[in-house]
Amino acid sequence: MSDRAIGDKPPSFQDLILNLQRYWADYGCVVLQPYDMEMGAGTFHPATVLRALGPEPWNAAYVQP
Repeated sequence: MSDRAIGDKPPSFQDLILNLQRYWADYGCVVLQPYDMEMGAGTFHPATVLRALGPEPWNAAYVQP
């Protein structure tokens, strides 16, 4: 069930994003905010490009409304 009481406002877009960030953080994944430029499947996002150069695994999800 929901933690919201009856009559409470529905979650805002920001609430949804924060809940997604908390959820994916539990799985070692960062949720990155939009980058205002065409980037295909996220491969041109600066965080993807720069983190892909390192030896550690990188898990990321992108918010693209």
